[in-house]
Amino acid sequence: MSFLSLARPSLSRWSRALLSAGALSLSLSLLPDVGHAQARELPDFTELVEKVGPAVVNIRTSERLKANAQGMPEMDEQMLEFLRRFGMPAPNQRRGGPRGGGENNNSDDAPQRRGVGSGFVLSADGYVMTNAHVVQDADEVYVTLTDKREFKAKLVGADRRTDVAVLKIEASGLPAVKIGDVGRLKVGEWVMAIGSPFGFDNSVTAGIVSAKARDTGDFLPFIQTDVAINPGNSGGPLLNMRGEVVGINSQIYSQSGGFMGISFSIPIDEAIRVSEQLRSHGKVVRGFIGVTLEDVSKDVAEAIGLGKPHGAVIRSVVAGGAADKAGIEGGDVITKFDGKTIEKVSDLRRVVAGLKPNSKAVVQVFRRGTYKDLNITIAEMPNEEARASAGVDGDGKPSAGPASALGLQLGELSEAQKRELKLKSGVRVEAAIGVAARAGLREGDVILSVDNTDVSSVKQVQAVLAKLDKAKVINLLVRRGDLTSFVLLRPAR
Repeated sequence: MSFLSLARPSLSRWSRALLSAGALSLSLSLLPDVGHAQARELPDFTELVEKVGPAVVNIRTSERLKANAQGMPEMDEQMLEFLRRFGMPAPNQRRGGPRGGGENNNSDDAPQRRGVGSGFVLSADGYVMTNAHVVQDADEVYVTLTDKREFKAKLVGADRRTDVAVLKIEASGLPAVKIGDVGRLKVGEWVMAIGSPFGFDNSVTAGIVSAKARDTGDFLPFIQTDVAINPGNSGGPLLNMRGEVVGINSQIYSQSGGFMGISFSIPIDEAIRVSEQLRSHGKVVRGFIGVTLEDVSKDVAEAIGLGKPHGAVIRSVVAGGAADKAGIEGGDVITKFDGKTIEKVSDLRRVVAGLKPNSKAVVQVFRRGTYKDLNITIAEMPNEEARASAGVDGDGKPSAGPASALGLQLGELSEAQKRELKLKSGVRVEAAIGVAARAGLREGDVILSVDNTDVSSVKQVQAVLAKLDKAKVINLLVRRGDLTSFVLLRPAR
């Protein structure tokens, strides 16, 4: 029997209380200070905000709305329908008829669409980086510093494919950001964003890196974070705990239109390479080989003897293009390009785009059970209009032309498919999102005509769409199974 057990009955209530308090105090003193430990581990962003905040800018844009034949500003068809249903007049209508008319109405009081975004100062002499979509179609761009000075900015260049733009303001001695090393960035690392969500200047949000090299189907492998990004944050910097810019906040994943815990940033090393070309040439020059591609599925890899699924399957080759001249054929699987292993379509897209026109490379293809090396001379990627007409991109991505803008990914009908469907022409829908999905289109549908014009190729669809008024409702004649019906596409503004 222990001493304490024997002695406890002889102690007074006051003595027992003192003893208990002393024991509790002793035990607590031996435990780690949990609160202070957590406080030490949680990051403190205050110094970073003070250090980097002055280099983050607010970007304000304005775009004069074009007027229709009646002199009224163009409006979203869905909004017009909403107003009609509730018997409400369209905005900007004036009694006594319209003032001015057509696209030549450039008066100061012409209706304008305004936008707000973010950016950051690249250099003390006034170069500013932001997203291309922030300044796209803007007639005027204004940059506001944290000290409330405002400058009218000149657009040096914008690259829609990487969503990077560079502006220039006439100022000197500006606070500039420091560029970080994306290679040192780790998943789980704390990061911070500064921007102007919903127009609120210099708002700070923080989180962690959720993933690196996230493939979203674009030219760049994005940095994924859980940092809160909302409209207006676009173009602002993503910063590490050393106060260095590691990315440009560009996109979010959302089913509601608002932040849902997943945001994407352009890696700053890729953005800097683009900005250097924009500052030197005003545009970005990319390699082009003239093909459309798809990833290799597990079943296909096993069936053709490729083993594990890797590489990119050639779906079509542009006649007379770089790939055609090199001897690349439909059905080939590209497994290596310029010495780099190709695991998926996006790998090939980025490798090709990163090569200079007229440079030479060796491409390894898997064809009918054997590997073959081919020599290829890289061409220059054409402009948007030429790509839309061709229906393909040299990086292997379906054209970013009119069809893509409507959410349509299209493919050619094979002769066997035409015989099976008993059709002489048409274009197959490979995927439908956005406007096309809302209209009811889906994979496997066959488009027979566009705007009352029969179509027999992707190139023809792109050409017809390119000539149409972007605000016009587009009618498609679509075959699904044994049924044929009209589908109306209402482009969003």
